This record gives sequence, C-alpha cells and structure tokens, in this order.
Amino acid sequence: MLLTIDVGNTNTVLGIFDGDQIVEHWRINTDPDRTADEIAVLLRGLLEHSSLVKDTDVSGIALCSTVPSVLHEMREMCRRYYRDIPSLIIEPGVRTGVSVRMDNPKEVGSDRIMNTVAAVHLYGGPAIVVDFGTSTNFDAASAKGEFVGGAIAPGIEISVDALTRRAAQLLKVELNRPHHVIGKNTVEALQSGIIFGFAGQVEGIARRMAAELAPGDPESVTVIATGGLAPLVIDEVSVIDAYEPWLTLIGLRLVFERNNLSAWPGAPRGAPGPGGTRSAPESDASRDAPGRSGPAG
Repeated sequence: MLLTIDVGNTNTVLGIFDGDQIVEHWRINTDPDRTADEIAVLLRGLLEHSSLVKDTDVSGIALCSTVPSVLHEMREMCRRYYRDIPSLIIEPGVRTGVSVRMDNPKEVGSDRIMNTVAAVHLYGGPAIVVDFGTSTNFDAASAKGEFVGGAIAPGIEISVDALTRRAAQLLKVELNRPHHVIGKNTVEALQSGIIFGFAGQVEGIARRMAAELAPGDPESVTVIATGGLAPLVIDEVSVIDAYEPWLTLIGLRLVFERNNLSAWPGAPRGAPGPGGTRSAPESDASRDAPGRSGPAG
C-alpha cells in the first residue's frame, strides 16, 4: 500500500492507497517545529489505531510539502524509519508529466503541480483546479495538460481571522450557510458575507480564467474543487463541475507510479538514494521551461 502525504501550511493530509483506491485517511495540524522522530511516532500511532491498515502494510511513500522546515523533517523520517521502502519527495528533478509554463517554475508549489497532474488524469484539459486551503488557489491546465499559471487569493479562514482582529465589534462566527443573503443580525451578516462572498469570488475568477483558457468555448473547461474548506462554499458555486477531496493525494500516487517506484528495487530508471528516497532524472518541467517545478515556501 502507498502512503501519500500532503503537507500544507495549516493542515497535513495523509492517505493510504490500495491500488487506485484510498482506503484510509487522516488530517492533522501542520507543526513546523515537529521533529522527524515525533512525526514517526504520530504516523505509527495513526496506523496502529486504524482497523484497515497497519504500519507493515505500507510499501511506499510519496509526499509533497509547502513548508520547507517540515519537508526536511519528513525526509529524515523516511530515511530513519522507512529506509527499506521506496519514498518519493516532490521536488526539482522529479518527473511529474506536467510541463510548467511559468516565468519561474521553481516558484510553483508542489501541491499545485500534484493537483494539475490529477485533474488532467481524471478530467482532461483544459481544466481549472480551485483548492480551498490556507489560501484559495486557482490552477489552470491547458488542453495539452500543461500548468499555465493561476491565481492566489486569501483563504476563507485567514480572511475571517483578519476581519475579526481588525473590527472590534465583530466576533468570529461558525462558518455555516445562513438562511438568507440579507442577514438579520451580525452573525448572519458575517456568514452571508463569508459564504456568498467567497462563492462569488470563485465564480468570477473561474469564469475569467476559462475565457482565457478556451476563448472559443469556455464551457469546455472543467472546474474541479478540492481542499479542506471546499465543502463550505461549493454548493453555492454554479461553475464547479466536480469535487475531489483527495486530488493532491491522487496526484502523488500518479507521480509515484510514473517514476516506476512501484517496481522497487528493480526500477529500470534512475537509482534509489540514501534511505530509499528516489533520486529522479530530469523533470518534464525542466526540459520545457527555464527552471524546474518545485515546492514554494
């Protein structure tokens, strides 16, 4: 079974794949101060309490991280505790199958590349991925499956936090859909502005991006929602065509398979690095753009 790990700025999502199906998953807080040993204890605790999978069932690891300090500790965790199985960390040099058409591909977060990999695999291009996380990311994939850019907006929770910190008479409210757009009290008014405001933002940006991706037929662009906060607003967004909560993890699985690590240790391409971490050949992005795709800080 393959363990996939998506380290985000706020949360870390872990999923276990048996073939192409997720059979177990967890969401934990991302702690940049957590050491490799602590990560290993936490991971083995989650596996120990699972009724579906155990630590010994894990036969490979694929991970991406937008937090450099956590990436370092994750690498050390793989080296120390899972050295006998293949592990793949998404970073410069890893073959993803996605060409990155950006001014500086190194600036693109590895999670955004994984989302593009999975979106193109599942739905084809052109496509737009809307990832509701700490920030709300809009990632555009061309008809050829290339990552051609996107937009980054403040996320729902950090926007609410900023508002309540700056406005003395506004309290932080539970993020629920109000019964009416016109709120009858402060709580309803805040909920309306948050839920319907972000829904309008997503619709506006997605429509404009679709018009650029496919000027002749914007309706041909598939819009996919993902991320932990997506369920808050997707029912209010008319342009969303699909909701895939495990999009990043699916991308990690696909890239793991693309790099032939499922054939470990006799993979015909490349060679394992220390502790079983794959030392991959040149990435698709590095051949097609002036830099390479990798994690953003």
